[in-house]
Amino acid sequence: MIPPSESKPSFTPQSFPAGLHDAWRFSAFNALSFQIVLGGPMILYAQSLNANATVLGIIAGMMPLMVVLQIPAAQYINRIGYKRFVLAGWGTRTLFTFGMVLVPLAPQFLDVTTRLVLLLALLFCFNCVRGISSCAWLPWITQLVPETIRGRYVSGDAAMQNIGSFVTIIVSAFCLGKNPQPWQFAVIFAFSAVMGAVSLLFLNRVPDVPISEEAVRSSSEPVPWLAMLRYPPFHKLLRFVMVWALAYGGFSTFTVAFLKTETSLTEAHILFVTSVAFIGGLSSLWLLGHRLDHVGSKPVLSLSLFVWLLILGGWIALAGGALAAHLPLILSLQFLMGLFATLVGMANYRLAMATIPAQGRNHFFVLYSVFASVSLGLAPIVWGLVIDLIGNREGTFAGLNWNHYTIFFALVSLVFAAALVLALKLHEPKAASLEKLLNDILRDSPQRLWLRVWPRD
Repeated sequence: MIPPSESKPSFTPQSFPAGLHDAWRFSAFNALSFQIVLGGPMILYAQSLNANATVLGIIAGMMPLMVVLQIPAAQYINRIGYKRFVLAGWGTRTLFTFGMVLVPLAPQFLDVTTRLVLLLALLFCFNCVRGISSCAWLPWITQLVPETIRGRYVSGDAAMQNIGSFVTIIVSAFCLGKNPQPWQFAVIFAFSAVMGAVSLLFLNRVPDVPISEEAVRSSSEPVPWLAMLRYPPFHKLLRFVMVWALAYGGFSTFTVAFLKTETSLTEAHILFVTSVAFIGGLSSLWLLGHRLDHVGSKPVLSLSLFVWLLILGGWIALAGGALAAHLPLILSLQFLMGLFATLVGMANYRLAMATIPAQGRNHFFVLYSVFASVSLGLAPIVWGLVIDLIGNREGTFAGLNWNHYTIFFALVSLVFAAALVLALKLHEPKAASLEKLLNDILRDSPQRLWLRVWPRD
């Protein structure tokens, strides 16, 4: 029998556990590393090796797809311990990052195709190790953070990741310049590897959680996977997360590809533009802050997904030629993407902590991560195949030029609409209404100053 909720945390309410700030620092330096290996810089390097949309989708989808390895790995968490498990995985994946530094330095004796294959092999190993070790992270952090301040924790964690990601993209943009040479990609890959090594120092400072002998013994018992999947609040959360992942997965990858092929922006300019998304993500702390603990996740998800539909409308108009690719428009879309993607991520993260019961927590989080990540990994591959399948075909309808990118953005918007419908059905009894969230933001946030100075008739 699965209990309806997890046991009450033993921490003092509103207190921040000692050493947990190091988890934030780890997130910041980890973002300085993975945003290069898994983000825009890697996509641009792959494009320099003549990778098509399908290959770009594979690169973008490889990391979340490898999370499926959490299922066989979960049984070893209680035997090894949370901290040792994560440290071993993150340390090993950093070694593969150092290996990626050598790929751009080998054009003299390796042709383009061989370099692309070698890069894919290193990325596979990197993501494989990450997929195995990541199954211990969420259960570890959930036990460390008191229930009453989980919203505060995930807000801070999101802020650290966005700061690190912003700095990374700016550094990459300055390093790559207008017409990047292979050695310039090697430099940013080396930066990624070094930052990954530094992040391990802070990860090692995060306090471990003791595991009882009973938990160690029970780790060898059969896991009731089907019963977990049928647990109603968790089942609804999984459905939503999978559809959200299908909509969002690979979206940033193909917006980078769109800007590269359909505009006159250089690699450096594209990275500067995409960095605005992380400023948007950082703004989520200013917009929402501690409110996530008060209003709950459900209204935040509903608001965010509605705005995402407006964002998709902008990209459709841009790809269809109804709007010109002016820099202010692109920057606005990137800012909103970063802001509302971060809000969805924070709300999902907190809702998972609240929904998943203490009994079987490790395996619940494995299911959550696997279903979300596999959807997130398959999405860019599917979208890449769709874009390649459409190819150069295009036509005009309703005042828009319907090419492969216009159709891509339109299809993604339909999936976002489905995610919004599922978000409204999520189980969160203590969640406030969307109206209360909006009133709270307009009344109590710094935006009220803007409302006061806005000219009135």
